[in-house]
Amino acid sequence: MTASARVRVPCSTSNLGAGFDCVGVALDRWLDAEVVVGGAPGVTIERAGTLATLGDYPAADDYVMEGFRAACARRGADVPNALAFVMRSDIPVARGLGSSAASLVAGALLADAALGLGLSRDDHVAIGSDIEGHPDNVAPIVLGGAVLAVPSALSPNGWAWTALDVHPSLGIALGIPDFETSTREMRAALPDALPRRDAVLAAGKAAALVRGLATGDPALLAHALDDVLHVPYRRALVRGYDAVVAAARAAGAFGATLSGSGSTVLALAPTARAAAAGEAMRRAWESFGVGAEAAVARLAPAAVVR
Repeated sequence: MTASARVRVPCSTSNLGAGFDCVGVALDRWLDAEVVVGGAPGVTIERAGTLATLGDYPAADDYVMEGFRAACARRGADVPNALAFVMRSDIPVARGLGSSAASLVAGALLADAALGLGLSRDDHVAIGSDIEGHPDNVAPIVLGGAVLAVPSALSPNGWAWTALDVHPSLGIALGIPDFETSTREMRAALPDALPRRDAVLAAGKAAALVRGLATGDPALLAHALDDVLHVPYRRALVRGYDAVVAAARAAGAFGATLSGSGSTVLALAPTARAAAAGEAMRRAWESFGVGAEAAVARLAPAAVVR
């Protein structure tokens, strides 16, 4: 006997400057995935779109399979010995737009749908967050829109989250360069401790981010996007970063920052200036001999089972 399922999963941007490891937004680039359970033993993955760059990366080690296994483990279900995945994505890989988190969520949703595991959305946030160690990519992918998510010993799932308001006047511009960054290397660049004055400043900037997103206040957003917690230690690993951020601001953005751990740079701007900010970032990268894509992104709804 065979079973099958299909899902559509958005990408995500995380941190948004001061929201390190806790604020993320689902954006309108997509991973479409399906699975057939049964047939010839083994795990296969057919990859298309941006995932084609992964080549013959072992199916058993793919994030979609990791999410599938984790969903089964949450219900104490056996992982089927015959799984055939087909995946197509337009989410850039290793660019700070949550491509690995999207695959994790897709795998867990596919397992839930194909095997009838009966998992809740809360379960899916917890599954992906437990694997990644932080919820800021997984939570918006599962729930849609902008999300604040934090570890919580008081929550049955170990995580607490809430939707964040994003003012309709805000536009999101992306500058996506043609080079990758390694999340592991970006994490390794972070210090183990910060001076108290920096920690206090970071806390204020995080509060400014949440309020600035809700109100569209330019001063709050400029303050929040000028991060002191992680960006100062990562910027040197992203060629042309300072020039790209300056170009976005000169084009009318309130500010710009790394999307996730990069290499994409995200700018927040009035909607009428978002396209100009994206184009300015693209041109700034070109001045460094780096090819880049300029894009205007929109908030995306939650991942769906089809």
